[in-house]
Amino acid sequence: MDLLELTPRLHLMRFFVGQAYLWRDGDDLTLIDTGPPGSAPAIASAVRGLGTLRRVGLTHAHDDHTGSAAEIGSWPGATVLAHRADAPVVRGDRPAPPPDFTEFERELHTQVAHGLTAAPPARVDVELDDGDELDIGGGARVIPVPGHTDGSIALHLERERVLFTGDVIAEHSGELMLGPFNVDRDRAAASMRRLTGLDVDVACFGHGDAIVTAAGDALRSLG
Repeated sequence: MDLLELTPRLHLMRFFVGQAYLWRDGDDLTLIDTGPPGSAPAIASAVRGLGTLRRVGLTHAHDDHTGSAAEIGSWPGATVLAHRADAPVVRGDRPAPPPDFTEFERELHTQVAHGLTAAPPARVDVELDDGDELDIGGGARVIPVPGHTDGSIALHLERERVLFTGDVIAEHSGELMLGPFNVDRDRAAASMRRLTGLDVDVACFGHGDAIVTAAGDALRSLG
């Protein structure tokens, strides 16, 4: 795992597939996504150097984002949050709907998912919905962005001008795009457009490099 400091309060953790983020409020940490199965020891090492993990916010129920949620959710004091539409998938109560692949996406998914095992069922303590506010960074608004999965969410830290998009937006080679592997591409595109009007400095994606200055300008290019 690579651990990168994006700002003094924000770190990116990059895995062999996908990535997660640590946000720091004093000594209290919030983990956004958990990486693929087997990532918990590396995340534990990062957390020990930064503070105490209090929350785990899952942007959606795909294995590269929830893979270590079961283990991390067992840590003392950790609360796991996910949107109500994806919570049954995270818990293992029902399977995730398969993406509606384009031909290109089918080939890409085979490459990306190589070596990725299924996430074990994980506890969800809090089910999120549209407009919920979390005690992160002075207030983080939950923005449902369905289409990638039914319960995909973004988190907008309005006071800190930071946005976590999950997989509805991806970055590749300096370009932003609609993330692939959606259950409903049109719905995902509408969700992506919902985020393009946000005035943020920092944008953090489930895949690709984060933008740490003037992110709102880059997002508006997708509108």
